[in-house]
Amino acid sequence: MKNWIAFWNILLKDMKTYYLKPPNISWGLVFPLAWTGMFFVKSGSGLESIPNILAGVVSVSVLFGTTSMLAVTVTFEKKSRSFERLLLAPIPLNLLMLAKTSGAIIFGALNAFIPIIIAVFLADLSGIVWAMALPAIILIAISSTFLGLFIAVSVSEVFEAQTFSNFFRFPMIFLCGLFFPIVKLPIFLRPLSYIFPLTYGVDILHKAFEGQHLMPIWFDFVMIGIFCLALFLISLRNIQKRWIV
Repeated sequence: MKNWIAFWNILLKDMKTYYLKPPNISWGLVFPLAWTGMFFVKSGSGLESIPNILAGVVSVSVLFGTTSMLAVTVTFEKKSRSFERLLLAPIPLNLLMLAKTSGAIIFGALNAFIPIIIAVFLADLSGIVWAMALPAIILIAISSTFLGLFIAVSVSEVFEAQTFSNFFRFPMIFLCGLFFPIVKLPIFLRPLSYIFPLTYGVDILHKAFEGQHLMPIWFDFVMIGIFCLALFLISLRNIQKRWIV
């Protein structure tokens, strides 16, 4: 019981300190709008193409909403030694890190619904399979958050966390099928698409929003689940190896 009280207090503290600040909320609003506008200007497409790009915009919103905050906050707390005090708390390390990442997961998942809410007023979204879309959004938020955690525990400085994050994020925008189908990529780049968890989450969203998908849906769920578990376990190992003497 005490462990879960600690979990809840850590989550609330992070939400108040980092995620519910006005700049972060405005970032969550502006970023999806900027990406959507950029796509329309570049492609010259009309509103009828919204269902086709919605999976990509939702995924980008989640990816940047989770990794941008978590990678920086964990690195900053480690640099300022406040994270070391948390490591001394009498709670299991895995529960501690779940508490630290839950805020980013919630923030990222909420970010996903901003472009969806906007799209409701611009296009017909009655065909969305929510039973498929909702778990996909949650899994994308979890995998992206754990990717941010992996980045945070692999560097020492805040600027390194940002640089390392971009090393993953920007290739994922073009390789994971967000706006460009994987089958249209050069054949030598296609294998790279399958090493990112976002590829499998986006494939589920394409199926939920458009009815089109590249891989079996059960396979997508299994793969993104494996990535979530692997990233979390690797991050725990790195924390024990690098931060706990």
